[in-house]
Amino acid sequence: MRLMTWNINSLRLRLPLLARLAQAQRPDIICLQETKVPDGLFPAQPLHDLGYVHQHYCGMKGYNGVAILSRHPMTRLEDTPDWCKKSDTRHIGALLETRDGPVTVHDFYVPAGGDIPDPALNEKFAHKLAFLDEVTAWFRNTPPERTILVGDLNIAPLEHDVWSHKQLANTVSHTPPEIERLNHWQRTGFMDAMRLEVPPEEKLYTWWSYRNRDWKASNRGRRLDHIWITPDLRPCLERIEILRDVRDWESPSDHVPVTIDLDLIIS
Repeated sequence: MRLMTWNINSLRLRLPLLARLAQAQRPDIICLQETKVPDGLFPAQPLHDLGYVHQHYCGMKGYNGVAILSRHPMTRLEDTPDWCKKSDTRHIGALLETRDGPVTVHDFYVPAGGDIPDPALNEKFAHKLAFLDEVTAWFRNTPPERTILVGDLNIAPLEHDVWSHKQLANTVSHTPPEIERLNHWQRTGFMDAMRLEVPPEEKLYTWWSYRNRDWKASNRGRRLDHIWITPDLRPCLERIEILRDVRDWESPSDHVPVTIDLDLIIS
């Protein structure tokens, strides 16, 4: 089974890029973030034509939005919370039946948090920390099993998840309060699948700012996109790939897709 996660930064704008990716990578499941499209305008038919006949999504105009697209039947999770009571379409989950039992897929878009890393001065940062606290408490009370959690978590937790740990230590996405909370969330029952494949001492990025004219030359990236798995799926992990070249496509997202291959037989 191949799953791909991507902060697409506008689904309708980058639908041709998604089609190109789908044809090249042939993922069974696609998880998207920042779709930026209300449900009534979701491009269901073009995605159906690509083979993703099973679609679960929640979105809003111009902001946020998440979607899980699948070639195989999936059942949407209906009991997920309204995080921070904002109804801002940042999470969707679905259940996939496999030969060895169901697998749960969670797709998250964590708040970015603005620019000032002080919750007293920045409501967006306060929201981000509250969001992380809520999801951690929920997973602690509902311990995950046979679960894949993916998405733009908007935090680069490790030293080599950013181009300069020293220069970014007080920059939102790499501050101690965010990293501490992300680690607490992960410890509710997950493993960092990307770092199982790439050692922590190696640089690893999934996002490069639009502000860098030559993103490849400057390589000032961050690993904001994540794939976590529960330990019971660790024996199934075959491969993780960061599709870095997509950042060079015409009108790209500032994030690149990441794929995970798992030895799972979909029933």
